[in-house]
Amino acid sequence: MPLNIVQRALPGWGVTYGPPGDGPFPAIMLLHGSEGAWAGWSHRDAMLFAVHGFLAFPYGYSSGGNAWNAGHIIDYPLDRSVEAFKALREFQFVDERVGLYGLSRGAEHALLLGSLMARDKIAGAPDAIAAHSPPDVVCGAFDARGFRDAGDPGWQAWDVSKRAWTWQGSHEGLLPTTPIAIERYPGPLFLSHGTQDRMWSVEMTKRLEKRLHEHGRSPAVHYYEGEDHIPSSVGQNKHYELLLDFFLKYL
Repeated sequence: MPLNIVQRALPGWGVTYGPPGDGPFPAIMLLHGSEGAWAGWSHRDAMLFAVHGFLAFPYGYSSGGNAWNAGHIIDYPLDRSVEAFKALREFQFVDERVGLYGLSRGAEHALLLGSLMARDKIAGAPDAIAAHSPPDVVCGAFDARGFRDAGDPGWQAWDVSKRAWTWQGSHEGLLPTTPIAIERYPGPLFLSHGTQDRMWSVEMTKRLEKRLHEHGRSPAVHYYEGEDHIPSSVGQNKHYELLLDFFLKYL
């Protein structure tokens, strides 16, 4: 039986999932949340995109961890994501338009990348960006050991002095509570959030939306009534329907 989804290696970076054939296909780079690269959720999402005609690249940027434990997001160089995105753009199966999708910490990552590439006029920025449950400010470093029970032998107290991101070797402009200047990014934007998110408040997306409108931008914004940080099955289905419509329109 022929495969409807084909896995292809992106040399030096990981794997992609896409339709069979030579393409080229519109592509999307996916950025996972604090569950880390090993959790596999971004690979599941990549296959969902693939079956709808996209070539999807789940990029693992967390450090450490394994199949049982998330790693950390500490001093991650956002410049490396620019390199990964460039590699995807140049992949032989990829069409000329490439999008970026992140959720939770991946949403923060995606918004920062769009903002910084626009500020520094770096060529090859995403043609469209989608962010689910994003913060409106830079957040601190994440270490999974701080989320274990205190009695766990691997538990470690959260170190507030650690930072999540660097850009060109510096933390400048990336300290916690710094507003994410996504209004710099000129392309299409999709923002979504559950109204009952207990991890990152929906007020974060509302502030992003307000600031974008103040700068004359018109993002696609969707609020999922009663949904938590991870939506229910009904919420997931609605989210992916809207997300696919967005990327089909702009890619």
